[in-house]
Amino acid sequence: MTTTFNKCLMAGAIPLAILLSSSAFAQEGTSKGEVEVLNWWTSGGEAKALGALKDKLADDGIGWQNMPVAGGAGTNAMAVLRSRITSNNPPTAAQVLGYDAQDWADRDALSPLDDVAKAGNWDEVFPQPIQRFAKSDGHWIAAPFEIHSTNWVWANKSMMDELGIEQPDTWEAFIASMKKAQEAGHTGLAYGGQPWQDATVFENVVLATGGADFYRQAMIDLDPKALDSDTMVRSFDRFRELLQYKDDNSPGRDWNLATAMVINGDALYQIMGDWAKGEFLNAGLKPEQDFMCFRTPGTQDAVTFNSDLMIMFKNDDEQQQSMQNTMAGIIGSPEFQVTFSQLKGSVPARTDLSSDGLDACAQRGYEQAKAAAESDTLMGSMAHGYAAPAGVKNAVFDIVSSFVNGNMPSDVAAEQLAMAVQGARS
Repeated sequence: MTTTFNKCLMAGAIPLAILLSSSAFAQEGTSKGEVEVLNWWTSGGEAKALGALKDKLADDGIGWQNMPVAGGAGTNAMAVLRSRITSNNPPTAAQVLGYDAQDWADRDALSPLDDVAKAGNWDEVFPQPIQRFAKSDGHWIAAPFEIHSTNWVWANKSMMDELGIEQPDTWEAFIASMKKAQEAGHTGLAYGGQPWQDATVFENVVLATGGADFYRQAMIDLDPKALDSDTMVRSFDRFRELLQYKDDNSPGRDWNLATAMVINGDALYQIMGDWAKGEFLNAGLKPEQDFMCFRTPGTQDAVTFNSDLMIMFKNDDEQQQSMQNTMAGIIGSPEFQVTFSQLKGSVPARTDLSSDGLDACAQRGYEQAKAAAESDTLMGSMAHGYAAPAGVKNAVFDIVSSFVNGNMPSDVAAEQLAMAVQGARS
């Protein structure tokens, strides 16, 4: 594939590639070539969801070359993508998260999707917090797959029933239930000791401790006073309390293996985004019968989110451009949004759909996400690239993981967090 990518990175690069008309999207019955898609969807539930896109493209005569790069938060995939770009060999498309899409748009590296977006009414149906990352300078540069929210608890229902545990609504009840499970010989909290997982759990604690306004001040506005505040110190205190209920084998554990602990009855809870639900569903389990889902106690009035975005890289090949547009149109379509979320564990990013085809957890999550968008409490996840740029996110990762793996006092952790964020921003 001949590309203009190096030229696109230069000042005064050539204009954006001209999109083909929407009538090209509907052509069927002939082979249109093949797309290469870089992604990090390698677990069972994720692979099934990605297969739905592959199948839809096949219906349009488009072949699929998968480029999976394992790693739950996409860090490894982004390293591979940078290597591909450096060698002037970008894939057709890549799965990215919020600020990564903006970074490539700032380099003028992406094909515009405005015609596809107009045909799908994207300006009206995707919530503004997602548009903030899927658009650049008023132009659509990414197709949103879904809304994943990160403030979920996944619970083994049989263990809850056996131990007489009711769904906890407060932080105190949450801790008490894990203590009860631990005293009965179970792991209270299934935990994956990787930096992005540490940060996922930590942001849940920050939101539960300080509420939506504090979360926004600290994690999104990056206010130094909020970062080094009594509320942040209390957040670290609660985080340390929570860590007492993980097992000793947690360091380095992948998120889906932690999910499997809950599935298999080895642990009571997991705090994780709703992609974890895809693992339960892939195991043939049913929500509210075999497992429970509820917002992390103290976070019920807000939703922290990430949204997988598909970006398309500029190239000179009109066939590739047409296939990119077809792919974007499929991703943003109402039917695919529902199908994908049914498999992935997420909820549709479009807000104009019926939730009837979603499972019980997703139906509740979809309504909560829409309500949060209306009340301005649909807020980007720090751990997943929707609250701050990569440099700041990585600085937060470093402090939080140091806290998890050491004996850092909470007041020192808050002070170090504020300093690290300030250093990453300067």
